Amino acid sequence: MLSKQIAAAARGKVVLNARSIHGGTAVAMSRGWKAASANIRRAQFHSTNLLQAETVKVPQMAESITEGTLKSWSKQVGDSVAADEEVATIETDKIDVSVNAPTAGTIKELLANEEDTVTVGQDLFVIEPGEVSESSPPPKEDSKEDKPQQEQPKEEKPKEEEPKPKEDKPSEKPAPPPPSEKPPKKDDPTPKPPAPAAGTRNETRVKMNRMRLRIAERLKESQNAAASLTTFNEIDMSSLMEMRKRYKDAVLKEHDVKLGFMSAFAKACSLTLKEIPAANAYIEGDEIVYHDYVDLSVAVATPKGLVTPVVRNAESMNFIEIEKEIAVLGKKARDSKLTLEDMAGGTFTISNGGVFGSLYGTPIINLPQAAVLGMHAIKDKPVVVDGQIVIRPIMVVALTYDHRLLDGREAVTFLVRVKEYLEDPRKMLLA
Repeated sequence: MLSKQIAAAARGKVVLNARSIHGGTAVAMSRGWKAASANIRRAQFHSTNLLQAETVKVPQMAESITEGTLKSWSKQVGDSVAADEEVATIETDKIDVSVNAPTAGTIKELLANEEDTVTVGQDLFVIEPGEVSESSPPPKEDSKEDKPQQEQPKEEKPKEEEPKPKEDKPSEKPAPPPPSEKPPKKDDPTPKPPAPAAGTRNETRVKMNRMRLRIAERLKESQNAAASLTTFNEIDMSSLMEMRKRYKDAVLKEHDVKLGFMSAFAKACSLTLKEIPAANAYIEGDEIVYHDYVDLSVAVATPKGLVTPVVRNAESMNFIEIEKEIAVLGKKARDSKLTLEDMAGGTFTISNGGVFGSLYGTPIINLPQAAVLGMHAIKDKPVVVDGQIVIRPIMVVALTYDHRLLDGREAVTFLVRVKEYLEDPRKMLLA
């Protein structure tokens, strides 16, 4: 009977009095109930907060990448995040990796600072799961409270301006003594400081990002390892420009892609690489590895550095397919969405410096490849055609090749074949 009364009292249904139980028993019972309720509260606290908090670690980025630089936090402590929403960005020497929230909730703790080096598996931040909408209204109330505080000083300003009407200005006007006092100052033999030099002499130091450091290492490695040599040739772009002008509108309307020059160069190089397989090979130890396919690396300039996404099996694509693939890869590069799979491999590289106005250049080989083709700007030049001097649009192309794999005869032949294909694109249909 006593236990039933105690349970009822805990639920608020029955009020115990001194008549129902003895006084000593009531005191002991009340103390026991307080201790039990305190333990219940502690158990509820641990079950609702500590057990739900989740520590998110640095994810796996790639087999060859074990660390990166924490570039920025997209969220701060107390911010609400949705499931799969970006919380942080980690910069590696190849790509940028986004760290997303595994579930919706609130950020409770950030375990690393920006510009810190973080490793795979390291604790990154703590998130407490919950609904996103719960934490969003509080900041709105704070903003309302701040507004009256900002308006108060505005009301006090006119009070200070009222006593300003001073009529002391007329007294300052009839004051001729100051100019009479200036002459004696000329007698002071005080040297004047030298006039400051024109311009500034400031310097700014900026830490290189991981991608730029990696690019620098690769370029220097290429110069040190390969026996690089560059050969040049000129291409009359009249036929190719005429073909592009005639069909670009139809291609854009039917395939929703712009017809450029890159697809023609990619197709011409793919056909030529079949004829000269050494330009599509690489050295591994004391062996030469030849490829039966063409994975074309296309150089793309991004704010963080030069990247070379790969067009797979370019030899089996037509102009439209190549343009579509290049457009997709170019957009991913500009949006920093390239993955390691997009840039891995590559058997031959095309670099188009002409988009920036370059007339001549010697591109650097993208190791372990054997050669790289450099495109340049198109300029009108006088040339001799059938004994007559005519003006034609000319592009200078450069082929930098590894002399360990290609001899001069093969390199020059490569450029001549590319020139023939581009000056008469119909030949590519017969190859």
